[in-house]
Amino acid sequence: QVQLVESGGGLVQAGGSLRLSCAVSGRDIFSISSMGWYRQAPGKQREWVAGIANSGTTNYADSVKGRSTISRDNAKNTVLLEMNRLKPEDTAVYYCYARTYEINWGQGMQVTVSS
Repeated sequence: QVQLVESGGGLVQAGGSLRLSCAVSGRDIFSISSMGWYRQAPGKQREWVAGIANSGTTNYADSVKGRSTISRDNAKNTVLLEMNRLKPEDTAVYYCYARTYEINWGQGMQVTVSS
């Protein structure tokens, strides 16, 4: 069973940066077909943010494209999401996911961007 533990969230001022981390246990990251992040703002539906495939191919939502980078640290079995030039509208609970034969979720963590 895949377990995901997120870290790196918190409070940051607009224009600042955060690095979100998702540590994987229970499975080698190489065997996971894709991983990434979703987020859910208050009163809104959960939306996909960024993903990285087993091949290393990355994709981003338009809302974060150009100011975010998703990467994989194979040695640490971890996926990272670097977010720059943060905006108040980036405020949300961020969830890491890992897609195997099912979708596994982390517990979620709060990111708050103050204006």
